[in-house]
Amino acid sequence: MTTTEALDRGRAAFERRAWAEAHAQLAGADAASPLSTADLELLAVSAYLAGHDDESAALQERLYGELLRAGRAHSAARCAVWLAFLLFNRGEQAQAGGWLARADRLLDEVGRDCAESGYLLVARARQMLAVGDEAVAAEMFAEVGAIGQRHRDVDLVVLGRMGQGRALVGLGKVTEGIALLDEVMVAVTSGEVGPVLTGIVYCTVLDACRATFDLRRAREWTTALSRWCEAQPDLVPYRGECQVHRAHVLRDQGAWQDALAVAGDACRRLSDPPGQPAVGDAHYERAELHRLRGEVAAAEDAYRLAGLSGRDPQPGLALLRLDQGRVAASVAGLRRALDEIPSPIERPALLAALVEALLAAGDADGADTAAAELAELAGAAQVPMLAAMSAYATASVRLSRGDPAGALAAARRSWAGFHDVATPYEAARARVLVGLACRELGDADAAAVEFDAAARTFRRLSAGPDLDRLRTLTDGGPAGGGGLTPRELEVLRLVAAGRSNRAIADALVLSDKTVARHVSNIFTKIGVSSRAAATAFAYEHDLV
Repeated sequence: MTTTEALDRGRAAFERRAWAEAHAQLAGADAASPLSTADLELLAVSAYLAGHDDESAALQERLYGELLRAGRAHSAARCAVWLAFLLFNRGEQAQAGGWLARADRLLDEVGRDCAESGYLLVARARQMLAVGDEAVAAEMFAEVGAIGQRHRDVDLVVLGRMGQGRALVGLGKVTEGIALLDEVMVAVTSGEVGPVLTGIVYCTVLDACRATFDLRRAREWTTALSRWCEAQPDLVPYRGECQVHRAHVLRDQGAWQDALAVAGDACRRLSDPPGQPAVGDAHYERAELHRLRGEVAAAEDAYRLAGLSGRDPQPGLALLRLDQGRVAASVAGLRRALDEIPSPIERPALLAALVEALLAAGDADGADTAAAELAELAGAAQVPMLAAMSAYATASVRLSRGDPAGALAAARRSWAGFHDVATPYEAARARVLVGLACRELGDADAAAVEFDAAARTFRRLSAGPDLDRLRTLTDGGPAGGGGLTPRELEVLRLVAAGRSNRAIADALVLSDKTVARHVSNIFTKIGVSSRAAATAFAYEHDLV
């Protein structure tokens, strides 16, 4: 193949977003004869998107030198800024700062009335976001957008509006911030910006959706990101982040087994090369799923890995401690996290967990204070999920204070909100509160209906700890499942599927003797004497 043929194929592959092929063809052409600056830029981008970060950085450095030698100082400055962005994302702060200083010096020499001054301002605004000064960052990003418009630079306009939107969300100005992010997403989905910036925008917007509990937008943009990634099989960056967002969406929707598989895949992708910031979020997603399923050791390990990766494991770890009966540790962890986070947008999940922990500690006044702050934040944000979380906290506090009528009204609002945004686990928890309030008001029949509905959802999700809590709340009653433990429910489902004790032992990695003991306990608890009767019970009670 001639160099010209390799170049043509490399350029065509780049247009098709076949990054591995583009990288291979352009690298081959470069080895035969040094590429022009335009093709060298394509090679650097394709190397990055194919997962060759070190090579991409080296190519960007080379491109910078070539642009300088060609007398294209402004283009060299832009190249230096993008290289700094890459190095920042890899955690190489000192080198990134050095390249920004180079770009700054170049603009001093050739003039600052250019789009490149806007790219430098993006870097400084990101630093303001990193230290928590969202107000200054918002102003700087607004100026970035203005520079981009003045110089008709679409990428710069998108970076400015994206950064401004994220900063406004951080300030609690959710409606205003999300409107800007929606506008940015239109530019992305219509193909107005390149692949690197497209990936950055997707991750930023989805992060904002998660921070604001905007589940509908999160689901919509996660689906769009998944399609974008699937259209580029060779794409390496962003795919791990995409998996984290997918795992979160699946968890919200109640597809916990699928979410666990996706979160595990995200952990693997984001661990190689090491040091990728999103790996902490991936471990946290795994931890949350293990906690909800009652898999304590796995949850502990995943929370630890999240913490080691720089992701605060709260509020999940505190809720795990609460499940373990370690109430003081739960309260201490949540209070510490809240003290460290003044930003209103990051407080709701911590406050919701603190209400539960303080009620478990018998501190109704403290729980009331936390619930009041959560209500204020939910009222300002006007997001359905937050409103449902706030109503749940209010109902819990009112129930603890002996106000079942007030608790019932708030619990029903909570259930309606969770049901509306299609989060079955949270909706089931709200139904437990509705049932408790009905029972306090003397309506045992209505309470039984609510408890049974919640139990069915918990069983479907394999939410063992919640089933156990529900049995305790209902005085050890069957909660719709004969009082079976999560493991006994697993065994019963396999019995109902026609499996022998030996087959069940193989499936669950248990001994034959242990399975026989489980089967005997199941028969005793549900009052049957044969596998056929146990199967009928399982179907009658929607356990399979």
